[in-house]
Amino acid sequence: MIYIIMGVSGCGKSSFGASLSEKLGWPLHEGDHFHPQGNIEKMARGEPLTDQDRLPWLLKLHEVIERERCSRSDALVACSALKRLYRQILLFGSKALDSSSGPDQEILPPTPPDVFFLFLHGDYDLIQQRMVARRGHYMKADLLRSQFDALEPPLDEENVLPLDIRRSFTDMAMEVQKHIALLKSSALTTVHI
Repeated sequence: MIYIIMGVSGCGKSSFGASLSEKLGWPLHEGDHFHPQGNIEKMARGEPLTDQDRLPWLLKLHEVIERERCSRSDALVACSALKRLYRQILLFGSKALDSSSGPDQEILPPTPPDVFFLFLHGDYDLIQQRMVARRGHYMKADLLRSQFDALEPPLDEENVLPLDIRRSFTDMAMEVQKHIALLKSSALTTVHI
């Protein structure tokens, strides 16, 4: 099973991912580590990334997700995944680009049943305060507005578990663990029917 921890910068993806990784014993693939150097430099200068900037990064993360899925491993991936197209690229790679380019293109299958998005959400003021307080990150707090502007919250059909960041990591992790237990019990029920 793959959980993609998503949300705007400063919502706690990396910190929550590290906490959840420790609790579940699953590896965490930190999306920030997959950005090309040019993207990091651009964000450090306070310039928002374009879709074109994000594409190589999203395709690299797609490869990581596919590798984990093919090996039937459980894993966590932290990635902003702000737009539906970005989430489609994470799931389907370059096929998502083909399907988004016109009505004659192939329709993508539904989100795979072994991939879920953990959508860390909160209001702008709370996240902005967190970003101002954090140190040593290349993403500047003044880019937060561009992240909120780009955000297309995931729909239920995208296999999403929304998590309110006003809650503690412990509470959010318990909700994820309940989700895993529910999925495993429904998978067992399906096998025995």
